[in-house]
Order: sequence, then C-alpha cells, then structure tokens
Amino acid sequence: MARHLITSALPYINGIKHLGNMVGSMLPADVYSRYLRQRGHDVLYICATDEHGTPAELAAKEQGLPVDEFCAQAHDAQKAVYDGFALAFDYFGRSSSPENRDITQHFARRLNENGFIEERSIRQVYSPVDGRFLPDRYVEGTCPHCGYDKARGDQCENCTRVLDPTDLINPRSAISGSTDLEIRETKHLFLLQSKLENEVREWVSKHDKDWPQLASSIAHKWLTEGLHDRAITRDLDWGVPVPADTWPELAAEGKVFYVWFDAPIEYIGATKEWADQDPSTRDWKSWWYDVDTDVRYTEFMAKDNVPFHTVMFPATELGVREPWKKVDYVKAFNWLTYYGGKFSTSQKRGVFTDQALDILPADYWRYFLIANAPESDDSSFTWEHFTATVNKDLADTLGNFVNRVLSFSRKRFGDDVPAGGTPGEAEAKLGDEIAALLAEYESHMESLQFRKAAAALRALWSAGNSYLEEKAPWLEIKTDKDGAALTLRTAMNLIHLYAVVSEPFIPATAKTMREAFALADDTATWVSADEAKALTAVPAGTPFTVPPVLFAKLTDEDLETYKTRFGGEPTA
Repeated sequence: MARHLITSALPYINGIKHLGNMVGSMLPADVYSRYLRQRGHDVLYICATDEHGTPAELAAKEQGLPVDEFCAQAHDAQKAVYDGFALAFDYFGRSSSPENRDITQHFARRLNENGFIEERSIRQVYSPVDGRFLPDRYVEGTCPHCGYDKARGDQCENCTRVLDPTDLINPRSAISGSTDLEIRETKHLFLLQSKLENEVREWVSKHDKDWPQLASSIAHKWLTEGLHDRAITRDLDWGVPVPADTWPELAAEGKVFYVWFDAPIEYIGATKEWADQDPSTRDWKSWWYDVDTDVRYTEFMAKDNVPFHTVMFPATELGVREPWKKVDYVKAFNWLTYYGGKFSTSQKRGVFTDQALDILPADYWRYFLIANAPESDDSSFTWEHFTATVNKDLADTLGNFVNRVLSFSRKRFGDDVPAGGTPGEAEAKLGDEIAALLAEYESHMESLQFRKAAAALRALWSAGNSYLEEKAPWLEIKTDKDGAALTLRTAMNLIHLYAVVSEPFIPATAKTMREAFALADDTATWVSADEAKALTAVPAGTPFTVPPVLFAKLTDEDLETYKTRFGGEPTA
C-alpha cells in the first residue's frame, strides 16, 4: 500500500479556533487519514500549533504572561479541544520546538549559500510611543484595495490581498493604538522569490490537472501578479532567531525569522519531533527527504493559506537545492460563514470549537461540518440548518434505524441475532445496492470530495431504512417468523457495515455501533464489495446489546437556546 503524508494548516496559537478553522483544514484531514488507514495505507498525519509572530506576542501581552509560558498553555488547551473532536494526529507539535529552529536555520543558510537571500536596508514603521519597530501584524489600518478598516500589515483578512504595513491607510499601532508612527531605516533578510519565479511557475503548472480549481487558480493568480522579493525577518522578541554564524549583525540586533517562513517548515520540524520521541523505530527523513516517488503528500487548508503553501513554501524548498518532499495535492477550502458573515477569531464571531463540544458531542459536529464542507463555494452555518441536518440524517436516518432494529429484535427474539429464513430477492437487491453505494462512497473519498462522500454515506444509511420499510418485520413476524428473523439479521449486518464505513466521519458512534455485537473476532477494517452483497459479518447467534440513543433529536427549544446564546445573525 502507498505511504501517505498528510498535513493540515497550522492553527495559530492565539486562542481556541472556530468551526470555520476546523472544517477548513484539520477535520477533513482527519477524515481522510482515518479512511486511508482503514484501507490499509501507511499514513502519517502531522500538525502543530503555529507559535511565532505577533499573534503570540499580542495574546501573551493581553493575558499578562511571558510569551513562552502563554504558548505552552495555549498549545495544551488547543490539543485538548482537538482530542475532544477525535482528531487522530500521529503527532501534534509546536513550531517553537528546537527541531523546527534547527531545520529553519538550515533552510536559511542553504538559501543564502545558493544566492536566494539578500540583506537589505528598508524603511519600516516605528512607534515612538511603544519604543520599537512594528512588524507587519503590529500595524493595523484600512486596506487600500477593499477599504476594510481592520486590515493587518501583512494581509487583509477581508480580501486576502498581501500587504506591507506602509500600504495601509490611517495606520495605527496594534500594541498601543497610537497613530504617531514614523518610518525609520532598519536591516532585514529578503527571500529573492523573483529569482525563483520561473521554477515555481513550472512546478505549479505540473499540478494544474491534479489540484482542485480553487488551489490552482490562487497559485496562478499570485504568479500572474509576479513574485516579489519578501522580507523574511522581523523585529520581535519571540521566534526562530537568525543564526549568528551567518548573519552576526542581525543576530545581535535580535532579528527573528518571519512566521510565514518558519511555519511551513514546521511540517518537517514536527515530523522530526515525532521521530525524536522514538528514534529507534521512526525515521523522519524517510517521509521528507528524497522520497518523491515513495510518499504522496496531501495538504489541507482554507483558501487564505493557499498562496503561502503553493508559492512561497515551494519557492523556499526549491531554493535550498535539496530533495525535500513537495506537496502532491493541495485540498483547498472556501470559507464557512456564520449566517453569511465571517467567522472571526479576532472579533469572536461565530461558534468556537470548545463551545461546540460543550453543547453536543463531537460526532454531531464532525458529520455536519463535513457534509456541508465549503468545497466549491463558501457555505453558511445557521442553527436552523444544523438542527435540521442532525435530526434528519443522524437522529432519524441512522440513529432511529439502529435503535428500532435492535430494540425490536430483542423484544421478539431475545439477546442473540435471530436465526431463520433464507436470503431472497429483496436481500440480493439490497446487497447490490449497498455494494454500489459503497463503491460510490469510496470513489468520493479517494478523490477528496467530502460533501459527495457524505451524501453517499447518507444514502447507505437510507438504503437500510428503505429495506426495513419494504420488509416491515413488525408485520412480517405475524405470518412468517423466520422471514422476520432474516430481515432483522440482515438489518443488523447493515448496522455493522455502517459502523465500519462511517468511522472516518463519526468515530465515537461507529465504535458504539460496532460494540453492540459481541463478535469473537471482529478485526474488519473495511468492507469489500462481496461482503457488502453478502451481509453475513454478524451471524445468527451473536449476542448483542441495545446501545443508548445514538443521536438525540434537537428541539425548537434547543434551537432558540443556541440562537439566544450565539445570535442568529453575525454582528457588524
């Protein structure tokens, strides 16, 4: 089987993330990783907290903590939420790790040796009130392109245009709010992307037929506008330091690398963190170095991260002139909105992941988010839509099927899977339908079409309900007890099949369904087409239990409670 390296965009350290962050990177990466593992592939799913740059410093300042202490606490808090969502990372690291520091400095030295880094004097924003140069995110103002008045000095959150602090209209310090800003001269390192543009263009063009249109179009948009040399150092107290053996003057001034230079390198750094935990059995370079034909690398991210991963990081990897693994497939997502307005960490708009888990278990959120993933366009979260999806798909279609099959069988046949009856035309028809739907589900998962995969999974669940309605064992048992036993046994086999194939979407519920049957040797990781047609994995005589209600239906009162707490419309 193939080896699959999977990464999702690193969540910033400054606070718990919202549902838009979850569905835009980490959750689909987890669903895909789980699916591949079930199909027998060797998978390494790597992520980490992105801990450098101004978001960390500003958040630490707001809480009155040293930045390293703040980051350590925030990493643990984020990891706890991701554990709550059942994200099965192989490793969840930290970009402030010694491993990332060493690899980032190695990349910088190699780029410098190859003529792709240059030291330049630039004019930069200085705040006399704060007594310091202000890195890009320490400067806020109005975007010159779209007029958004809360744009940062590195990028406009509204229109995604990359900016320099000096581009902003009416700039102000993000630290003190002071508008008394000066422009002073200072020195920084620049990555000469202009010298690498043709190589990046050629590399991106090789993926035009493979990548989704969203990722490819964003990459080409940047290339069409031309790659500009960009400063890769900042005046901050927290970050990967510029190595003194190569740039002693800048190191003495306390320069650190720009967060968007070291953050993608943390994918490699986190893999080394993983390997360093057990170096006798783990080889991090076997996933990253000189492995182009041995490893398939898939990245998951929202559209605002695409330029950095399809242009800037590949330019860095190309410039080091070493055989580091480059991404094969970029799964890019549009945005999940909240009643048509943007989820926003900085403005605390929308539902955040820790709040979501306080309301309902993770599987409710996992299914809804993936079933409505913003793949082809932005999609909107509303409490009405969430409630309707939970009730129709999870409570009625899946949960009710499981409950009524097992409850009725226990009532009429006892605590073992009933014997009797020979499969007939209805069972053969059902088997063919299940096998076809399973193939459709597999196809969509293989092509990373998550909404379509969710629809195919929902169709699998619906097929069981249709079979049950057609056979009506509650009527059948009055005239044909063996026939009713067959119907219920077949339905129980469907429950087991659902437990196996639903695991990537709803792992906790899948485990509950699977454990309902006391099978002596239940080692199935997937269901073949022949097994789907036969539906005999759970034989007659197998003891079973009726699990608690899998998914509670949400009421109108629940809906109003949620809307009152979070608002039914986004704030301005």
